[in-house]
Amino acid sequence: MTTAQNAACTDGAPPAATDAPDGAAVPDTSPRLYSPDLAPTKKAGRSWGGYNVFTLWANDVHSLGNYAFAIGLFALGMAVWDILIAFVLASVFLFVLLSLSGYMGSKTGVPFPVMSRIAFGVRGAQLPAVIRGGVAIAWFGIQTYLASSVLSALLVALMPGMKSWGQHSALGLSALGWLSFMILWVVQVLIVSYGMDVIRKYIAIAAPAVLITMLALAVWMFAKADWSIAMDAGSPFTGADRWLNILEAAALWVVIYGTFVLNFCDFTRSAKSNRSILLGNLVGIPVNMLFFAGIVVVLSGAQFRLDGEVITSPSDIVQTVPSTPLLVLASLSLILLTVAVNLMANFVAPVYTLVNLFPRKLDFRRAGVVSAVIGLVILPWNLYDSPVVVEYFLGGLGALLGPVFGIVMADYWLLRRTRVHVPHLYTEDPQASYAYRGGVNPRAVAAFVPSAAIAVVIALVPYFAGISGFSWFIGAVLAGVLQVLLPGRTALPTEDVDGESIAVPSA
Repeated sequence: MTTAQNAACTDGAPPAATDAPDGAAVPDTSPRLYSPDLAPTKKAGRSWGGYNVFTLWANDVHSLGNYAFAIGLFALGMAVWDILIAFVLASVFLFVLLSLSGYMGSKTGVPFPVMSRIAFGVRGAQLPAVIRGGVAIAWFGIQTYLASSVLSALLVALMPGMKSWGQHSALGLSALGWLSFMILWVVQVLIVSYGMDVIRKYIAIAAPAVLITMLALAVWMFAKADWSIAMDAGSPFTGADRWLNILEAAALWVVIYGTFVLNFCDFTRSAKSNRSILLGNLVGIPVNMLFFAGIVVVLSGAQFRLDGEVITSPSDIVQTVPSTPLLVLASLSLILLTVAVNLMANFVAPVYTLVNLFPRKLDFRRAGVVSAVIGLVILPWNLYDSPVVVEYFLGGLGALLGPVFGIVMADYWLLRRTRVHVPHLYTEDPQASYAYRGGVNPRAVAAFVPSAAIAVVIALVPYFAGISGFSWFIGAVLAGVLQVLLPGRTALPTEDVDGESIAVPSA
């Protein structure tokens, strides 16, 4: 921007349209597209280093839901070495995807709803943002419910008289369940109300506690099983079926992170450098995921060696800890973990989605409260207890994330070659780079509709059960190819135009 524009930014008045370094006009910032929470983060104020990126994964990888998925692989007949191979393949692929996605946030400094405007248009971007936010809100409620179950068990262990609270229920949840749920609900709302920096500090503290607890739990179980584990749960897969299951397990693990690879820029927009992202990803994904896989095979294999049964979650083992002080510490660690995962994976995304929808009415704190209220009123425990809802509704929404990712990535890396005019992401001027037709990019819509339909059909129709685990990949690749091949307008600045000097709109 010019010196005159920078001066205008200082007193808060929007500048007049002038020429940007690439020769394109920089129109006024629109209050319907801009808010302080959606504005690009300034490089001078970024606080996320490599350790912070690592702690993000150190918490999220070790979530109770992930353990249930991985232990389920052992229960379904996959041998220990097959599980390890699947996680090696998945971690390498995720490292590449998350590094590419993270670079976008580090370079532009914008959150996912704004990032989506590049490919979908300043208005069309509401579609991918709402899809991502909708999935996250549902899982926020479900994860809070799962954590509340651990808290309920802990309260009963400490105060046996509270067991009677489980005999009375309302709206499908016991009185004890309501107490535990609301305690964790309030805690999460309070943390989010203080913004991303407090979330960063929380996960930085939670990560070491989680890693130490899970390692200690695995060592305890290993010793309990006389330092040996079962290598499979009986009837392991062989031949072609073995490798198909390994590939499908790896694909499903990537799908679990289909949400994170989409909005990783919500976090990396605060990264100090791209090097911080790469280092954090390197330790947090391949190294940490192998550590996670080792914990999984030890816990499940040791338990199977002991009694011939497969656990469903680490919380099953925690409840058998004979020492009350250790039981309390382990339970609190699991609760600490689940809250951290919820904040990162299921709270930040809907907050930015809501701010993007109502930038003049909601800020980060208010959007956090609205998101939490929605996560409460949907009665998530009833959703979790309904296989139809989880499989068809949430599974269908999840399948849509692959095509969105394919479009955003193909547009940014292949069509635009990483060149972005950031100020144009905040204007409704019809001549701006991302105005397209009424703020919607017809090419992105044309690429999304068929690929999304195919991904959902593959994910949900029983006939395609054999390849349903690959629906995210199929949707992402198809959408990316269509985004590149379909005709349409791609406005390319001759050089990057950052958002360091975007003017604050006056209204």
